[in-house]
Amino acid sequence: MQITDVRVRKIDKEGRLKGMASVTFDDLFVVHDIKIVDGDHGLFIAMPSRRSKEGGYRDIAHPINPEMRQMLQDLILEEYGKLDEEGTGP
Repeated sequence: MQITDVRVRKIDKEGRLKGMASVTFDDLFVVHDIKIVDGDHGLFIAMPSRRSKEGGYRDIAHPINPEMRQMLQDLILEEYGKLDEEGTGP
């Protein structure tokens, strides 16, 4: 399986949420609403989730292993970084 497209848009408002991403796999399957969050130790991604009946959150789609999560995070944050380089950042 190959990641064939990564699209990122910045969120220009105060708070920890810095952007949203969509990732396409094999030009056949896309995952939207991957959040780019400014955490205590830098930027990270949070997978799309929904609130459970108990009040917590549960991922709707997520990587199965840490290596895949890291690969996704690296690609998304690389695209996010390009937004500033292109002069589209704040």
